[in-house]
Amino acid sequence: MAKLSIYLDRENSAWKVCKVILDHNHELTPRGMMHMIPKFHRISDAAKANIDGMRGYGVSTSKILGYMAGVAGWYSLLGFTKNDAYNYIDHMRWAKVVNGDSNAAIVYLEGKAAADPMSMARYNVTKDGMLANMFWADGPCRVDYQYFRDVVAFDSTYKKNKYQRPLVIFSGSNNHKQTTIFGFGLVLDETMYSYTWMLENLSEVMCNKHPSVVVTDGDDAMIATVKKVFPEATQRLCAWHLQKNIISNGGE
Repeated sequence: MAKLSIYLDRENSAWKVCKVILDHNHELTPRGMMHMIPKFHRISDAAKANIDGMRGYGVSTSKILGYMAGVAGWYSLLGFTKNDAYNYIDHMRWAKVVNGDSNAAIVYLEGKAAADPMSMARYNVTKDGMLANMFWADGPCRVDYQYFRDVVAFDSTYKKNKYQRPLVIFSGSNNHKQTTIFGFGLVLDETMYSYTWMLENLSEVMCNKHPSVVVTDGDDAMIATVKKVFPEATQRLCAWHLQKNIISNGGE
């Protein structure tokens, strides 16, 4: 029913309105749902301040959104979508990362995400704006995790890169007894803080599905982190590392 009719008044060389009907044959979008329309996506300054403040204390994105949704009444009443929040956080991370290899790595992973919508990457930065920890997983990794996450190997013993950063590999075995990779990560150091960040982001990217068994190399910080993030998971030592330690430390 809504209509706007105009015509060209050639004598005066001007466009004029001849008919206006403001009635609609459907209800308009409620004001509280306008943020769901792409054109009106916007995070308020107050919401940005809340997000920045809680992230400064190490609160994960999912917990931040859960808290803000609880205060607002539900996710639909936040005034923005979850994707808006993740995009804002990624933008703030990007602004803090200095140019160089770290920036190139992030650009590469964002390019992979453009080609594979299920591909996801997470990273944080140090106080100096340098890249600290990074986690990434593509679509096949995330799908395999949903099916074969019962036993996850958590290994960070690889340092064969010029930065000497520990490379974390999350792996498992599929139903053909073939090794399958669930995700990768680079950690700043082998501390409980870095490992906690890594496991929490693994959990978030994998839809908060936790493994039943986690296999580690016996590192104290790693064991404590698994117990904290995956409290219900059983921990086991890697047989390869166990054999290596016996050979290295055993007497002749």
